[in-house]
Amino acid sequence: MKKYLAFVLLICFHYVAVAQQVAIDSSKYPRLKTFTAAEDQANMMQQLGIKKLRPGPSGNESAPNHANYDESQAEPCPQLPDVLTTRNGKKVTTTEQWWQVRRPEIIEDFEREMYGRVPKNVPKVTWITKVTDNEMVGRIPVVAKHLIGRVDNSEYPLINVNINMVLVLPQNVKGPVPVLMMFGFLPPTLPAPAQPSLADMEKINATFKEMMIRQNPEMKAIFDKYPAYAPITRLPGPNFFAPAPNGDSPPTEQLLAAGWGYCTLETGSIQADNGAGLTRGIIGLVNKGQPRKPEDWGSLRAWAWGASRALDYLETEPQVNAKQVGIEGVSRYGKAALVTMAFDQRFGLGLIGSSGKGGTTLQRRVFGEAVESLAGSGEYHWMAGNYLKYATEESSFGRKTGCDLPIDSHELIALCAPRPTFVSYGIPEKGDAKWLDQTGSYKATVAAGPVFKLLGAKDLGVSNDYNSEQMPPVLTGLMDGELAWRQHNGGHTDAPNFQYFIPWANKMLKYERTNK
Repeated sequence: MKKYLAFVLLICFHYVAVAQQVAIDSSKYPRLKTFTAAEDQANMMQQLGIKKLRPGPSGNESAPNHANYDESQAEPCPQLPDVLTTRNGKKVTTTEQWWQVRRPEIIEDFEREMYGRVPKNVPKVTWITKVTDNEMVGRIPVVAKHLIGRVDNSEYPLINVNINMVLVLPQNVKGPVPVLMMFGFLPPTLPAPAQPSLADMEKINATFKEMMIRQNPEMKAIFDKYPAYAPITRLPGPNFFAPAPNGDSPPTEQLLAAGWGYCTLETGSIQADNGAGLTRGIIGLVNKGQPRKPEDWGSLRAWAWGASRALDYLETEPQVNAKQVGIEGVSRYGKAALVTMAFDQRFGLGLIGSSGKGGTTLQRRVFGEAVESLAGSGEYHWMAGNYLKYATEESSFGRKTGCDLPIDSHELIALCAPRPTFVSYGIPEKGDAKWLDQTGSYKATVAAGPVFKLLGAKDLGVSNDYNSEQMPPVLTGLMDGELAWRQHNGGHTDAPNFQYFIPWANKMLKYERTNK
């Protein structure tokens, strides 16, 4: 019955959307391009003069084109770009040189060659509150809000972009409180919606039965046969006798128990996670439904832009400490979280989980996931078009590899300095595959250290010789400074590290929970 009702509502919403679309005179606007991912990638290759891309290696170690897992072959160009040397060869020795010269240089290279540029004419986002609900998450009273960020599409009404977000704040803590923003691929839902009373449920069921009988008179005989049956039942209520949250509890419950709020952001409501979607979403809206140019932003930068717009909203919430908003993600969303943190200095801290290539792992290393895995395969849409150049085998400009990139991931991590940045990984045995190159991420984190120290923050507490430092054993965290590393003994998730991340974050932010 519930599924039937949801279907009916979905049909209603569909017809409303169609009616709105019919009212638009599409002849007034550029025709919206519809490409497959392969067609879109081919279009970009043509723009760049690329004839042939190298395909990414296989994750299957028995395949002929298997990825390299031999450390002796993993470093074709072991020397990284010096994060504290400017383009003209000058050493950066002061904070002013970093902020005014070197940091802008690094940002320019990342925008041009990897993640793309956010256009200057991105339309305004207006946030509306769809639902506000007082709920209980376990023993904790919360206020939960379902928010929609409506992007102004008046310049190109053929594309709608509505950012989907849920914000959950504890009500038993004196605010304002820190908040962790988390990327996700499922539509955010309220954690524990308040339930109607038994009397209200009876009215709802009576009305629903009447509606069903009108829709199909045969339903009356069924309901008469089972007179006590209620098609719609209450969801389980809060368990006041449940044990207090611990390290095995869901991360959201650990956050609430520590006096934090959290919000979940649906990436697909900002930009699709595929190449075919690049003429839709926020990228397509700004480009008026046309294909990208080589320096245009990819999905990672678009998701980061969406996170920044969500932070715009959080800055208006009295119960939120907007200077203590963190960003979190795992895998592709770990990449997006790092990009968000690097480009928007308003974010107070980051938890970067198992991010691999395009995140914390060095681009120059050839171990597991490769540059070609992103640029030459189905994940090219994460990046700017120019990134394809570094998987090029034949082109008008010759052949290029990751060694030709002017920047690398240690510099992306350095852009987060001096703000607290926690790099998290699991182990291959539990599913955090070798493909992610945990060693390459550790090297990058070590190499980012000098910038943290220059800006008066603490790094990992080891030397900055990224070629000689050895990755610490699993469960041995380096968490004494603003730059932190910990490899847990779980899989492709950062959940096991939350019990360590939260105390570390409280220390870095100097936050102490105060009960009401």
